[in-house]
Amino acid sequence: MQSSRSPALARALRGACQTPSSHTASRSTVRTLTTTSLSNHTARSRQPTLIRQLLTTTTTTTTGTTQTRHASSSEPTTTPLQKTPLHPLHLAHGAKLVPFGGFHMPVQYAALSVAQSHLFTRSRASVFDVSHMVQRVFGGAGAARFLQRVSPSGVESLGEHRSTLSCLLKGDGSGGIVDDAIITRLGNGGGLGEGFYVVTNAACREKDDVYFDREVERWNGEMGGEGLGVREERLDGRGLVALQGPGAEAVLDGVLAREGGEGAVGLELRKLLFGQSAYARVSLGGGTRVSCPVLISRGGYTGEDGFEISVAGDEAVAVTEALLAAGPDKVQLAGLGARDSLRLEAGMCLYGHDLDESTTPVEAGLSWIIPKERRTADAGFYGADVIAKQLVAKSKGGTGVARRRVGLIVEGAPAREGAEIVSRAEEGKEPVKLGAVTGGCPSPSLGKNIAMGYVKDGFHKAGTEVDVLVRGRPRKAVVVKMPFVPTKYWKGEA
Repeated sequence: MQSSRSPALARALRGACQTPSSHTASRSTVRTLTTTSLSNHTARSRQPTLIRQLLTTTTTTTTGTTQTRHASSSEPTTTPLQKTPLHPLHLAHGAKLVPFGGFHMPVQYAALSVAQSHLFTRSRASVFDVSHMVQRVFGGAGAARFLQRVSPSGVESLGEHRSTLSCLLKGDGSGGIVDDAIITRLGNGGGLGEGFYVVTNAACREKDDVYFDREVERWNGEMGGEGLGVREERLDGRGLVALQGPGAEAVLDGVLAREGGEGAVGLELRKLLFGQSAYARVSLGGGTRVSCPVLISRGGYTGEDGFEISVAGDEAVAVTEALLAAGPDKVQLAGLGARDSLRLEAGMCLYGHDLDESTTPVEAGLSWIIPKERRTADAGFYGADVIAKQLVAKSKGGTGVARRRVGLIVEGAPAREGAEIVSRAEEGKEPVKLGAVTGGCPSPSLGKNIAMGYVKDGFHKAGTEVDVLVRGRPRKAVVVKMPFVPTKYWKGEA
């Protein structure tokens, strides 16, 4: 998602990160958490990079529009903001709303501070509204091959209801990343049709629309006559809800409809592994009715076990309320603040910060999304020649990469996006610039300052000591392996 600064959003988060003292739901929930842990982490926590720098917008008006001031212009412009299907629920739960990716989005709710919400997700379960993300379906006989042209993933080999993290690549052959995406091969019987379900970032919506329009037209012009046409459908208005945390499975299992039509019987969540999906139905209104089929995908953006649930827009509130009916001791609503600090702890990239069009998958540490059979110059995806050479070190005949994405533990003050990373000061030697921080925050789980950034190749190994310039002052930092907090994806019994 795109990088920019929002004074309004920063002010919101400064308040959001304080522990609420008067809300009954908050007090009852906080008692179930470790008191010492909460007080220590809440005191240390500040708004993470996403919340400080995401937006160009500055003020949300009562008419639902946003006054936007761009760095290149002194004159504000007015752009309408959209509302997700869960907007009424956000208002009912005292959400602090901010402009995000063209939508009114909750940064936090009245029940918990950002730090508390973060820790609650790690220990129980939280529901995030991610309906601002763009959901698409690509169908047609050529859909798999088309997606293998614009991404490095092995889409043709994906099994039914299997997913992969991927990225869209620039058509100029540079290997640069247009956006990151999740690609899922759909099965029958759920209402989304056959083909591939693709979720991309909200802040890249307009850019991605232009990209796909151009690439689909080009593909159909070349391959449509051979019976390998492709069509794209954007699922505007559809809801997307992320249920994340160690208690997520129990919460979701408690609302799955056991009867009531196709997709309502037989889903055993324990057998649904990370990277898999299935259609099911949800019991609504205390069991008085049953939802339309929802697409349940096991995965998420927090590093915890969990699910992302794609649901018809007019049933999004009812499905979310069904999840929340498990009770505030088991599940709470969470906003953008906790979502960003959770993904940083999980070492996950944020587009526009850790990824952009000048970055290749190899530089970003995403080589693992490229299957072995596609690691050749003639693999057929955009930038394959460049990426294949980068995958091989210079010492072995390739080009390697000049920089690499790393994790850092930073002493003293937290390092924010843009902070320079330099070599450690030595007597008689000037520090050498190695790179820059792309995101950082105090980690609520670890009680340490964590950061992500890019450094020159050779300085990327775990244990390497560097300095990060925070407000011009060098702070010692150590390169560490990511994720900072171990992931807990459900991959079956050990």
